[in-house]
Amino acid sequence: MGNRFLDGNFAPVSREHTITELRVTGHVPDWLDGRYLRNGPNPLSEVDPATYHWFMGDGMVHGVRLRDGRAEWYRNRWVRGGSSMGANTNVIGHAGKTLALIEGGVPNFELTDELDTVGACDFDGTLPGGYTAHPKRDPATGELHAVSYFFGWGNKVQYSVIDAAGRARRTVDIEVTGSPMMHDFSLTEKYVVFYDLPVTFHTEQAVAASVPAILRTPARLVVSAFVGKVKVPDPVSAVLRERITGNAGLPYRWNPDYPARIGVMPREGGNGDVRWFEVEPCYVFHPMNAYDDGDSIVLDVVRHPKMFDTELQGPAEGPPSLDRWTVDLTAGKVLEERLDDQGQEFPRVDERLVGRQHRFGYSVSTRDGSKSSGALLKHDLWQRSVQRREFGEGSQVGEFVFVPSTVDAGEDDGVLLGFVYDAATQKSDLTILDAGTLETVGAVHLPDRVPNGFHGNWDPA
Repeated sequence: MGNRFLDGNFAPVSREHTITELRVTGHVPDWLDGRYLRNGPNPLSEVDPATYHWFMGDGMVHGVRLRDGRAEWYRNRWVRGGSSMGANTNVIGHAGKTLALIEGGVPNFELTDELDTVGACDFDGTLPGGYTAHPKRDPATGELHAVSYFFGWGNKVQYSVIDAAGRARRTVDIEVTGSPMMHDFSLTEKYVVFYDLPVTFHTEQAVAASVPAILRTPARLVVSAFVGKVKVPDPVSAVLRERITGNAGLPYRWNPDYPARIGVMPREGGNGDVRWFEVEPCYVFHPMNAYDDGDSIVLDVVRHPKMFDTELQGPAEGPPSLDRWTVDLTAGKVLEERLDDQGQEFPRVDERLVGRQHRFGYSVSTRDGSKSSGALLKHDLWQRSVQRREFGEGSQVGEFVFVPSTVDAGEDDGVLLGFVYDAATQKSDLTILDAGTLETVGAVHLPDRVPNGFHGNWDPA
């Protein structure tokens, strides 16, 4: 049985590289001083195509060091998780550390500046039990806000705040309907927004992927008795965490009986302060951004009509659109409108505007929600217009991130960085675009391809 998430540029690469002084076409702006980092699945061991899910591959971080107009090095390293799955979803710099991130109760890992694995990260012991793939950095305070989930927590998710020194200063348990896959959340200057949507823990898939056949019936009964209802006892929870291994199936699936809703909580509030609002059934992996607008909250999100309903090896349930949800806090309802019906994913904005009103956003064109269709989209949300940059036949585009030219540069004054794969050469470039025009400034040519993956960031020196 084939698996599209193991073919073409989804297939893993087999080598770790350390390459210095890379060839550049065009130029690298001399004000870029730091590392472009990106994480993604890259199975280290042999996998079963019939059961492998794209989200479950061993993590591999790719990095390019830029300084003084040069590309000093390219490195790619597996995140070595020991007995657990190597964090495969995002990579950030915070409090002087490089962190490879993942969600769902799986450990996150600290890396060296050269991307070698140091060990598991629990923020100096202040936040045990897993974290998230999608923290939001408050541009005013430098703190990381996050929402974490784990099926062993029953009907709860956890909101946390990591201070600028890298320690948790606040954690809050939030009650949800059951055991959802809460991949991301939104943050504004006043509120935290939770996406409680109908992709939930699926006992049968989890047990099939992690328990020998002879023990599956009793295991299903034990797990079903707890999951989505009450917190799993710590000894059982510890065993379940150890069962989340790489290169396996994903224990989450579309649940048509689960209500679709979003929750709004004041930043300093608690569980009792959350207000819940119904939305049309759908799934959201990634909001573009969110901001307060008087007595409303504006949420720009990439909306999937369904997720993991018929396609169980990765996101491919129809083209996702860019939508705007306006939460009217006075009327107690949500206005849903379509901003762009082109298939797209991996939305980003200028990180200095997280939780603030944004004009521009960037996303990757995709027909089905996973494989790039070779173009980058730039959204002008004030003009309600979209600019499309094509990279040519056989190209596949990863997530692009915005880097301002100076600390106080305008929202569109800077460059966009991202990996672009060329099927003809079987290699990838770190491509540098002018954010205003989407014209190519430079391309750093890598010795190998970077497989289709997930998220990354610019980490300034």
